[in-house]
Amino acid sequence: MSGSKQRRPRAAAPVPVPPAELDALVARHPATAALAAELVALVARVAPDLAAKVRQGWGSVNFRHSRAGFVCAVFPAADRVLLVFEHGRELSHPLLVDNGKVKQVRWIPFLPGDAIPEDEIAILIAEAIALRA
Repeated sequence: MSGSKQRRPRAAAPVPVPPAELDALVARHPATAALAAELVALVARVAPDLAAKVRQGWGSVNFRHSRAGFVCAVFPAADRVLLVFEHGRELSHPLLVDNGKVKQVRWIPFLPGDAIPEDEIAILIAEAIALRA
């Protein structure tokens, strides 16, 4: 087979978030359940190459890229939902905040009823992947 190129195996298609696992996670916080589910669906839609995994112990849905690694997570809480970027300090955007105690992550907080800036989130996710891939 000289002169022929070897093909790299294709990465498996990301697995969608199992509905029962997502339902169990968001049920902990009924006031923000719909918002959390909406953010999870948005991330999955704008970045279909991310693999999602519900982490009941962390109380989050984590999104991972095959080359960039852990990119972001949705963390539902009683009164808000956070979209956390693992390397958020490397991203520059006015929506991203932190508490002054973290070295790496930054997040976008959402309250029930807040508008979700889909285009801006899509751009941030793309930038986060590009920085690490």
